[in-house]
Amino acid sequence: MCQDHLVLKSMLMNIYFSCSITGGRDDQAIYAAIVNSLLADGHEVPTAHLSSPDILALEAVVEPNEVYQRDVEWVTDCDALIAEVSTPSHGVGYEIALALTLGKPVLCLFRSGKRVSKMITGNDHPGLQQASYENESGVVTLVCDFLHNL
Repeated sequence: MCQDHLVLKSMLMNIYFSCSITGGRDDQAIYAAIVNSLLADGHEVPTAHLSSPDILALEAVVEPNEVYQRDVEWVTDCDALIAEVSTPSHGVGYEIALALTLGKPVLCLFRSGKRVSKMITGNDHPGLQQASYENESGVVTLVCDFLHNL
């Protein structure tokens, strides 16, 4: 939860959270920390289910075209996109590019020391911010700072 919890309550947003699903779930606890912080502060997170340890089973019953249509609509409707990019994911990259094309602010987060695609780290788009973190509390602080500065 953000330290400026009371201030942020007046600025509730629709946040698209993006993370690896099929590429690997090693960072699931980090995903949950990010989503739980956003929800605790009252933000709408249509992709909150992505932080669930059961996401592979949940998404297995959804057809690919449904996922595409749903996720494009959610990115289109969001106020900002927050992506955890420590684990490579085609879908996450696509969502980041779509959000930037639509003029949405984007925050890409990754574990310190992790190799991240140069398509992310070399991107100087003014709507894209990047930050590395050491632990769950560090990643939540970065999310709070990003939202506070929007």
